[in-house]
Amino acid sequence: MAPMSSTEPGQADKDLLLDIARQSIQYGLQHHTALPVKASDYSAALQQQRATFVTLNLHQQLRGCIGTLQAYQPLVCDVAEHAYAAAFNDPRFSPVTPGEEPELEIHISILTPATAIEFSDETDLLRQIQPGTDGLILESGYHKGTFLPSVWESLPDAEQFLRHLKQKAGLPANFWSNDIKIYRYHTVSIP
Repeated sequence: MAPMSSTEPGQADKDLLLDIARQSIQYGLQHHTALPVKASDYSAALQQQRATFVTLNLHQQLRGCIGTLQAYQPLVCDVAEHAYAAAFNDPRFSPVTPGEEPELEIHISILTPATAIEFSDETDLLRQIQPGTDGLILESGYHKGTFLPSVWESLPDAEQFLRHLKQKAGLPANFWSNDIKIYRYHTVSIP
């Protein structure tokens, strides 16, 4: 497993990221774009290139989730961009309305770099998966899907988790092929 960066965001930075995510949604309601963020105005931890997902819940139901698996921009910019995208560009949902915004629960997942899991077959893979901890990426041909570690809350069994991940990737739940690749990552969750 790849180590977490030596400059992890502290509590003040985590609180600031939640505030920036909320501001980006509020800004998006008025300006139809993400909050402009200048990374150099923030701490070293928030300037690091990190991959994030921003998940929005409304009344304990998913309302949007957008992110990336590969780091390509500063953490603070990634959060502002993905908060806006989760609120307004998740194709599964209509855009967030001004009336919904104050009630949104915002969750940020900061991802570690993904590492490949070596396995001989599905049984071997299931033995290696760490329920409650691992985020997984599944790839097979043109099919690809991921589940954040938070998905374990609703799918606590490794076999069930993997079956649903296959379906998310557009494959049958019982699909297996020798070309399947699985990668694991962990997250720092805020809050």
